[in-house]
Amino acid sequence: MMSTALNSSAVWNKCLEVIRDNINTQSYKTWFEPIKPVRLENNILTIEVPSQFYYEWIEEHYVSLLSKTIRHFLGPDAKLAYSVVMEQTSADTGHAYRVNMPTAFGEHKTKNPPVNLPLTSNKPPVNPFVIPGLKKITIDSQLNPVCTFDNFIEGECNRLARSAGLNIATRPGQTSYNPLLLYGSFGLGKTHLAQAIGNEVKKLHPDKVVVYVSSEKFTNQFVDSIKNNSVSDFINFYQLIDVLIVDDIQFLAGKERTQDIFFHVFNHLHQNNRQIILTSDSAPGELKGMEERLLSRFKWGLSADLGVPDMETRQAILRHKMYLEGIEIPEDVIEYIAYNIKTNVRELEGAMISIIAQSSFNRKEIDLDLACQVIKNFVKNATRELSIETIQRLVCDYFQIGPEKLKEQIRKREYVQARQIAMYFAKEFTKSSLKTIGLHFGGRDHSTVIHALRTVQNLCFTDKEFKRYVEELRKKIQLSTG
Repeated sequence: MMSTALNSSAVWNKCLEVIRDNINTQSYKTWFEPIKPVRLENNILTIEVPSQFYYEWIEEHYVSLLSKTIRHFLGPDAKLAYSVVMEQTSADTGHAYRVNMPTAFGEHKTKNPPVNLPLTSNKPPVNPFVIPGLKKITIDSQLNPVCTFDNFIEGECNRLARSAGLNIATRPGQTSYNPLLLYGSFGLGKTHLAQAIGNEVKKLHPDKVVVYVSSEKFTNQFVDSIKNNSVSDFINFYQLIDVLIVDDIQFLAGKERTQDIFFHVFNHLHQNNRQIILTSDSAPGELKGMEERLLSRFKWGLSADLGVPDMETRQAILRHKMYLEGIEIPEDVIEYIAYNIKTNVRELEGAMISIIAQSSFNRKEIDLDLACQVIKNFVKNATRELSIETIQRLVCDYFQIGPEKLKEQIRKREYVQARQIAMYFAKEFTKSSLKTIGLHFGGRDHSTVIHALRTVQNLCFTDKEFKRYVEELRKKIQLSTG
């Protein structure tokens, strides 16, 4: 029994390493850290979860990830079993008891139909999404079936992007929105919307070949094709696709050979009226390290911004999430979450999940007191404290000047403005006093800092170019706290 326990713990710890890399930190801490491995017998790994609700949530949201991970370490015949801690309903004892529960342990994937195309040789095109040597008669779209238009809440922040996406799904490759570039900060739904378009295309046009790929995976596949002397196979595969979705295109920056290959793939697909959908953290004009010929092509279609959802949209997102999970939460709790979590949708949903989890674990009713307690800790843990030094570094990087220029007695206009903007953000993003801020800028007094704050505010009203500097820098500083 001792060796069995050790084996189950060792296998589960290996699984956790993979799972941790595939979900966000908050979800990992909430749903996987409390799980305990119980035993490993006959290739069946049994894990203990703390409640019936917990078991249902894991089965609904993470069974596919668990399936792939456990089979990776134990082989294709591995199985998962649950031991669920149940509340004792008898009045004779206060103890809990455990019951074994089944698992779906199924693979929920969106599949493309078999691809039957004339080939120049007797071997099929190489599919970079599968391990070499394994036959694949279908091309896996790599889409998450949960990402649909029904699950994507429309608001002022995303109305243009969502409408364009629906239009594309109806007539992929036949609209003026080719390519469609969705851009915005993290956690605002770019990936969800891009995959929703792909899933809708699969529903309306089952014959279309749709593939979703991150730019990082695309790059790694290209590097592997170079090592294996199979670049032609790599290009041929991507030229077969009807709808290509590339996530986080900004990570191609600086990768000249990968950009060159993507340029040729892009041209082929676009010339043959195949749909291209891209996501990025910035608009095309703000992407750095990208070839001009690619940037010009990104502007051929539509670039749609996904902004931060307003209060009304945040509440609608929470209500929809509750509806999907079959959970009721008081209206004042919904308003409280929406009012306090303003940055992005991911954190908004994460906060609600944390409240639900705390309610389940501690068997407390979901009310405003519980929400206040959870949100207080959630916001504190989710935000990294900014230092004046960090702000100075970000401002200097943006204006491409040395950090010492902010502290020296230099009256050159570009240095003075950079210094004033850095002081302005030091006041906005830190709790430092005016005196402390002045000391970080070469020992200047508090009156200099006050003058800097007023100057920045006034120039934002009168100088459009200056205002653009400030807004772009604010975005970069906010991203650095995520």
